[in-house]
This record gives sequence, C-alpha cells and structure tokens, in this order.
Amino acid sequence: MGDIRQSLLPRDVLNAAKELLYHLDIYICNLVQSNRGQAAQVDAKTLDLVEEFILHAPKDRNAPPRRMSALQELQLLEIMCSCFQEQSRDAVRQLTFSALFSLQGNQADESRMALLSKLVSMAVAVGRVPILECAATWLQRTHRVFCVRLARVLVDDYCSLVPGSVSTLHNIHSSSPRFCCQFITAVATLYDFTSEELTPPIELLQMIVTWIQDDPRLVLINFLSTALSGSPPISSMDITPLGGLVRWCVKAPLAFRRDQKPPLTNGTTESHPEAGSLFSALHLSVLQVFMLLPNILNEKGLFGRLALLQLEPLAALTNDLSRLLDQADKHARSAAEAHTLCQLALDRLAQALQVAMASGALLCSREDLRAICSRLPHNNLLQLVMSGPVIYYNNIHTPPLAFSPHASHSPLASHSTHTPLASHPTHTPLASHPTHTPLASHPTHTPLASHPTHTPLASHPSPHPQYPSQPFLTGMPFPYRPSH
Repeated sequence: MGDIRQSLLPRDVLNAAKELLYHLDIYICNLVQSNRGQAAQVDAKTLDLVEEFILHAPKDRNAPPRRMSALQELQLLEIMCSCFQEQSRDAVRQLTFSALFSLQGNQADESRMALLSKLVSMAVAVGRVPILECAATWLQRTHRVFCVRLARVLVDDYCSLVPGSVSTLHNIHSSSPRFCCQFITAVATLYDFTSEELTPPIELLQMIVTWIQDDPRLVLINFLSTALSGSPPISSMDITPLGGLVRWCVKAPLAFRRDQKPPLTNGTTESHPEAGSLFSALHLSVLQVFMLLPNILNEKGLFGRLALLQLEPLAALTNDLSRLLDQADKHARSAAEAHTLCQLALDRLAQALQVAMASGALLCSREDLRAICSRLPHNNLLQLVMSGPVIYYNNIHTPPLAFSPHASHSPLASHSTHTPLASHPTHTPLASHPTHTPLASHPTHTPLASHPTHTPLASHPSPHPQYPSQPFLTGMPFPYRPSH
C-alpha cells in the first residue's frame, strides 16, 4: 500500500484518513484471504501510512503538522464505527484494529491511545459490538499500563462527566460480555485504594456488583475463551479480575473514602452509606465465583495445575493490609470501631483464602500461607485457615491440600489418612455470611491431630501492639471438624 501515499498528500486530513481506511480494508481482506489459517501480518509501510494520515505523526520534519478539528475527528470516529460494523469477517476486523491501535513503542502511541479511547467510548454509547470485541482482544494483549488508561477514560466519561450516563456503560454486560470482563479486570487493576483518586466511584461499584450478581461466570469469560499455552506476559493484565476484586473487598473497610469521612462500623462512610453493603455483596459474589471453579478447572484438566490467584499479589495485599491496620485508629472514631473494622478486613481475607484454596484457584502450601500472613494480627478465622484442613466443595476428589506451584509434593498430600471433605457439600457457611466468621470451632467433635513433620515458621514480632501475633498450632489438637 506504500504507493498510495502520493495520492493522499493533496487531500484534506479527513478525506485522506477516509481514503486510507478504504484501502486498508481492501488490503487486509486480501491479506487474510492469502494467508488462510495462518497468522497474517500488516507490513511496515502500511503501518507508516496509518501513523501519518490517521494518527498524524509527522514523517517529514519540514512538512506542516496535519491536525483535525473536533468536528472532523468526530466524523472520523463515525466513519471508523461504520467500517467495523459493515465488515462481516472477524479476522479482518481484528487485524484492522491491530493495524490502527497496536502500540509500537514510538511517538505515535500517544495519538493511538487518544483515538482509541474516543473510539471505544463512542462504541459504548452507540452499541457498536464489533469494536468492543476488538477492544477486548486489545486489552488482552496490551501492557496493563495502557489497559488501565483506557478503563480510566470510560469511567470518567460514564461515571463522572455526564450524570446518569452510567446506564449506557451498564449495557456492555449484554452487548459484549468479553469486553465487560476485560473492563472489570482493568478497573480492578486501576483502583487500589492507595488514594482518593484511586478509589472506585460508587456508581462503578454498584454496576460491577450488579453484573456479577446477574451472571457470576462473567468474570471467567476471558479464562474460559482463552487457549492457555503457557504463562501470560508479566506486563499483561490478569486473566480474571478475581485478584483485584478480592483486594477491593479486603481493603474497603479500612480504605474506602477514608480521606472524606470517617468509616462506620459496617465499612461504610457517612457520605456513601450504601458502600458497605455493596462491598459485602461483592465479597459474597466473589466467593460464589470461586465455588464455580472446581468443576470448570476439572473440565479443562487444570485443577491443581493453574493458579488464578498468584501468591505474589496476595503477599502485596497482606503488606498493604498491615499498613492499613496500623492506621485504623487514626480514621476510626473509637478503639472499638477500629477493632471491628480490622476484624472485618481480616475475616474477608481469611474467607477469600479458604475458598480460593479449596476451589483450586490458589495453589500454595501452608508454609507459604503462614509466611505471607505472619505479620497480621490475630483473627480467629484466619487462624483456622492457616492451621486447619481445607474444605472441598462440589464433591471434587483431590488431595487434601492445594498443590504448591513450587514443589511436586505437598507435605500433607502424602498422608493417606486425610481425605477430601467432599462428603459435606451443603455446608458452605462462608457463601451466605461474607462479613462474619462462620467457621466457629466445634469442641464437641473429635480433634484432628496435627502432623509433627510440619515445622512452624517463626513468628514475627507483631507490628500491631493492640493485637497478639498469629500463634501457629503444632503438636496440639485442632478443635475443628465440619458439622455432620
């Protein structure tokens, strides 16, 4: 396509871009046709034309800059929407989108991101599903820094700038579930509660809770539709938003809107009294998604082989939580309130860890778990999770402890006297009470003898003087069994 450059130069910016899109469509159709069943690649000359006539990156230092007016840019976006809508072949659409918006590591990338953000925002507004599907693939393949930039634009456009427009963004749940899943992953990566700016807006939180309540499998769509051929690039987003959503639920009682109003005992604030119930509902929904995983992982032959929750981000979460616990007294109105909020956060962490391990989403040994939680203050449920057996849901017959990804044999796996607790599938108290500590011990039952081969990790000095450090049990009876 390099020979059409001279014919594009005399045209005005809008007509040149429109003409190039027309030729790009023909070129990529022929490219896909001639590379049947093989990955086609757009040549460098064509990418240069895209940068010069659509992204307006200067190729000649002496040439005057070509810029579009706001009206011309809007017309170009409408033309792009029509091009993708009218193209019936998905392979052509995907390759065209890649030619336009795949980041090349050059100065044109800023123009790419600006145009992409406006195009996707328009596609959300007018319901252009082909563009949303292409954007979902782009989010899957692009560095997370740029993914969260796109997500931030959409949140600003639909949750901040125009009141009441959040209902338009809500519709992507039904129009493009795959893009919706990637959007949740991106915003869960973006908002980490480290500042007011990085706290999710209440409208966004409400929307995500509604999405997952309506369809818990929504957050697994990318995982279910992706052929896993190896470890994804470290720079890419997680394959599911579960890790980010767990972080939201655990940190929310101590961090949500902390710079505006003091938190209340249920994890809410005076300015947003519904936030506490929303985070509670989100926590319950995340636990329910975890409980879907055993059957799904078994069907894909990945149970015990693929960790949807990684140990490193969980270690970072516990470090963040430790710092928030240190600051709890500053933001609470009393010591009792601070204690309640801290225990709520720890309860949620313990519930997420327990259900993730039992469902096969988290693959780690007890020693790994104790190491990342050792600096946290005492919490009854967290103590049970670190010292007790894992409950297995849905009659999934697997070894009694999730495999560690760092070792071929787990210490407890060799003890044949332990069998999966699959005979009690109806006892799932965590799912129904996400903010409580449902696994209270039952001293009337026969205790489980601990194994002397397990050497407990040395306890770190507690950084929280008001709480004792976690006492790891060894050589002592463990007073817990599921009720029969």
